Amino acid sequence: MQTLLRDSLRSAFSSALLILKYVVPFYLLADILDHFDLLRHLGFLFAPLTGLLDLPTGAAVALAGGVFINVYAAIALAAPLGLSPHQWTVLGVFIGVCHSMPVESAIMRRIGLSWTYSFLLRGIGACVAVVPVLLLPASFFAATSPPPAVDLPAAVDPTFLSMLGRSLSGALILSAKIILLISLIIVVMDLVKSTRFVQERLARVNTGFSIIVGQLLGITYGASILIREADRGALSREDILFVGTFLMICHAIIEDVLLFVLLGANWLVIVTVRLSAAILISYAVLHLYRLFVPKRPAPS
Repeated sequence: MQTLLRDSLRSAFSSALLILKYVVPFYLLADILDHFDLLRHLGFLFAPLTGLLDLPTGAAVALAGGVFINVYAAIALAAPLGLSPHQWTVLGVFIGVCHSMPVESAIMRRIGLSWTYSFLLRGIGACVAVVPVLLLPASFFAATSPPPAVDLPAAVDPTFLSMLGRSLSGALILSAKIILLISLIIVVMDLVKSTRFVQERLARVNTGFSIIVGQLLGITYGASILIREADRGALSREDILFVGTFLMICHAIIEDVLLFVLLGANWLVIVTVRLSAAILISYAVLHLYRLFVPKRPAPS
């Protein structure tokens, strides 16, 4: 038991450090973009998309904030726009799939999924997932209670160095949370996998556990499990492709969804649409992979 615990903690710490190499620099980059208001200059890239999503033109900056920074940035930039429950649901589905692209694409790159694949998959996946929501009549959302008033923090204009200090502090706090949580998850997973029941009956616990972790906590944590298992050789290329694809379409369905629900979005629609899109797209990608990349024959 002591040997198992020691090996699990060593493996967990190594996996966490690999993730932090990507999280910290991109965390700082996101705050720098926000500090110099560079997102305003990127908003024009999303202006054509606002019409397709039935959002006001001012939502272009919110889309840019969500895609390049995170869900919180998107919500902060969209809150003053007076969006309807239908529009908040649309935004919740799109940003839920396609957010924090630089950070999370770097993480997925570590498990073998390229930047190009991550960006294209999540961009296309967000457009596909949002279609059913756009087809729903606005009256479907009429029963949703009006969103509560949101008091946004007053704008501040810190110096670059003070902003950098706060950003670094935030990155280190996030890093500590990642290390502690990933260590706990991996230790528990190793203890569960060491039982006779799991060894005899659940040979594919790795992929399933990664999906569960990613669903509840997000790509960063789910990918941490994948990285550890991939480095051990416990996952095939198909496993990585399927789980990575699934997680990029549908992850963090508790925290991210609740943020939009607080502003009037329909939680059932967001969860149902994202889960359905993740299942359909993941199996479609896996089918295409098997079609065009046949398995190599086993060596004689």
